[in-house]
Amino acid sequence: MRTKSVLSRASIALAGGLAAVGLLAPIASAADNPVAFACQATPPIGSAQTFSLGAGVNATAPSSVAAGSQFTVTLAPDALTVPTTVSGYSIQSISNIQLTIPVPAGATLVGESLAGGSGIPDGSGSVAVSGSNLVITVNASVAGGSTFTLPALSLTLQAGASGSTITTSVAGTSYADPGLTFDATVPVAFFTVNVPTTCYPATAQTLSTTTVS
Repeated sequence: MRTKSVLSRASIALAGGLAAVGLLAPIASAADNPVAFACQATPPIGSAQTFSLGAGVNATAPSSVAAGSQFTVTLAPDALTVPTTVSGYSIQSISNIQLTIPVPAGATLVGESLAGGSGIPDGSGSVAVSGSNLVITVNASVAGGSTFTLPALSLTLQAGASGSTITTSVAGTSYADPGLTFDATVPVAFFTVNVPTTCYPATAQTLSTTTVS
């Protein structure tokens, strides 16, 4: 089966390129809270390959609040640029982007909303509560070579007991339990290959800390 053989070799080469380079590249700007993601790209044929992705989230939160009071935390992801090529293969686009944020322990979630974002169509971003997590979803494609910013997530929280600490972070503990996922669309030979990618924070990273007095 020559067709399958060509696709297999191309998919393996593509995955190797993803492992060496990383699919997304942060733009040149300092992040308040850098997040180092460990990622795994899984082409339709060939072995899954791993790579690292550096991203960042700027967090705004009060340093302290009174027990039982309501307060707001805003998490604004930094901009990312989708490369046009990886190891000679064109990146047509990425899509189905999801970023997961746990609902902070020690607080009650009162409300959540998204605002801003750039490089994505208006209305393509949404946020939903899924179990103990908040999931930001962008149902749109971002073309290779484009720079985009996910919408900022604002959480309205009610503080719990005095003496507790409320922290925010990015979800994820493994490739099977990711905090960031997306699909890459890559033309390979006579085919268009979809490469699902899952990422999780390689080390625990606190985005914001609020003490309850």
